[in-house]
Amino acid sequence: MRAWAGVVIAGQSWYVVGGEKNVLRPTPTPVLAAPALRVSVVIPCLNEAENIQQCIRLAQGVLYENGISGEVIVVDNGSEDGSPELAQAAGATVVHEPHRGYGSAYLAGFDAARGAYIVMIDADLTYDFAEIPRFVKELDAGAQLVMGNRMKGIQPGAMPWMNRHIGNPLLSGFLNLIYRTNVGDAHCGMRALRRDVLPVLDLCSTGMEFASEMVIRASKANLEIREFPIALHPRGGKSKLSPFRDAWRHLRLMLVYSPNFLFVLPGALMALLGALIMITVFAHVSLFGHSFFIHTLVAGSMLVVVGTQVVGLGLCGRTYGVYHLGERDRWLERLQGRFRLEHGLLLGGVLTLAGLAMGGVIVGRWLARGLGSLSEERLAVLAATAIITGVQVVFTSFLLSILGLRRRD
Repeated sequence: MRAWAGVVIAGQSWYVVGGEKNVLRPTPTPVLAAPALRVSVVIPCLNEAENIQQCIRLAQGVLYENGISGEVIVVDNGSEDGSPELAQAAGATVVHEPHRGYGSAYLAGFDAARGAYIVMIDADLTYDFAEIPRFVKELDAGAQLVMGNRMKGIQPGAMPWMNRHIGNPLLSGFLNLIYRTNVGDAHCGMRALRRDVLPVLDLCSTGMEFASEMVIRASKANLEIREFPIALHPRGGKSKLSPFRDAWRHLRLMLVYSPNFLFVLPGALMALLGALIMITVFAHVSLFGHSFFIHTLVAGSMLVVVGTQVVGLGLCGRTYGVYHLGERDRWLERLQGRFRLEHGLLLGGVLTLAGLAMGGVIVGRWLARGLGSLSEERLAVLAATAIITGVQVVFTSFLLSILGLRRRD
């Protein structure tokens, strides 16, 4: 058994290890944990030599003046004008991300961030760095994602007329419509979030659509989103935006993230309209004195077939989101709790057999007429529609069952 005794020699604390042979050793100096950073200011940068050092100094000054412990991270996205060297000389942490894209830059910056809060801001001096404490205050108050809203604070020349009055309002409105958010400026480049929500958001977009994805994922995860007005100033240097390409990328992402709006709703409307058209033809209903015949019936059949397929794709998309992307879909969960593979096979089988039965009737009539002329176009179209729809239901049911197989980690 060892005995411990402490002594002080020449100002140094020592301890004596007792035993068969006493050994005098210096007391280990305790390792102090580095103070936790409160804020990481992440700035994506692509050829911003004209502005980057001023942005860094502004961010550092705001953090210092408000007593906020933090860091400034500049993510260089392949600059060719010396921006990363200038950023490093100004005291920022420089992260190199060779894959071009707004989202790619921010994803690399998030990986390097050490602060509890992350403030996102562009390197073009369009945003006021003095607003950073307001974002921090909202996060301190419980918000998980804080958005700036530029729309009422746009300075002359800061935003093109088309972006201000058409592009941004339409895209933000469309996002709010689909995802039931209440964000007035979904594409504002100054925003802040808690670093601990990044695993929940699971962001992956690499382009400008990254801004929309963050709002969409936050809404789906029921995060606390807050927004307040900020100013937008004319940028310094050359703009990197491509309005039509970037707008399409935002729109494309909104649709892809919403199988209901992209597939289920349009497909259901097409199938319902097609069914109504077919019923109208078989019931000999006239509209404004006009009757409908075989060509109208074919059009109705086409709508039913296409609509059924599109609905099936939508259900597959929703199932994939639940089981492979970790999304919550209460409607789909209730639906899958009541209906199983066998129900889909039964429905598809009944439709297919009904279509085959009608086809048998047509063949029987043809044989009864001595293999002569046959005028059963309407019944043939109905039979084909039932068979095709039935086969679609059967195989879509199998695909839904496959997608529903849970992965084991």
